[in-house]
Amino acid sequence: MPPSANDVTGRELAYHERLYSGFAQRHFARPAVRALREHMATRILKVTGAWGRSRVLSLGCGIGDTELLLARQVNEIVGIDLSPAAVRQARADAERLGITNARFEEGETPPGGDFDAVIAIFFLHHLPDSALAGLPGRLRQWLRPGGVFYSLDPSRHRLSGVVGRRLMPGLMKRYQSPDERELEPEATAALFRDAGFHVQVDMYDFGSTPLAGLLPGWRTGYRAARTVDDWLLRVGALRWRGSNFELVAKAV
Repeated sequence: MPPSANDVTGRELAYHERLYSGFAQRHFARPAVRALREHMATRILKVTGAWGRSRVLSLGCGIGDTELLLARQVNEIVGIDLSPAAVRQARADAERLGITNARFEEGETPPGGDFDAVIAIFFLHHLPDSALAGLPGRLRQWLRPGGVFYSLDPSRHRLSGVVGRRLMPGLMKRYQSPDERELEPEATAALFRDAGFHVQVDMYDFGSTPLAGLLPGWRTGYRAARTVDDWLLRVGALRWRGSNFELVAKAV
């Protein structure tokens, strides 16, 4: 019998409470990981058009490292996460940095709606299948007409996953929660199309994001890998073997 949604949520929460009790704070502050987050923030702003007066909601915000970068470019950002440890850290970092237009709340449902953009960075692949299937309908309650949803998740077809599982399975598991899985890009997109969203799917990277995780102190290496990724993503025969895919769904 497959695990229930409550079972999955409980295990995910326990895993992330451990993750956000020291390791994540140290790891996410390393130079290569910071460079990755800066790239993500720039990419999110570009594809969602969330600038200036925009209100942004972040699902599964963790310790808010990407959200605090975005906060300087938008009117307001609200991050929600199940992990109390993550929310405490995000609030403390916002206060330390003097960022007043970022709010972080514990839970699954945002306090209010009317957001111009909703983002989910490495979040969907942690959801139970039932919760993932129901998310497009819930987004309708949170997004303004014409609003945009953006997600970034590991692809089931990623070449880096095949290599990692064969050469370093122990290290792969270190960075994975018990119930997370790689997603099928087109099947995920279909959930949003069926809910009436206009959807685009594209690949985000090949080796740069995995490299940032494995060698978090090597900022120069990350930047070089990102340059190579940008070239590889233009090669049609290779692009769908990329590591992570982004989904952009516009409410119409």
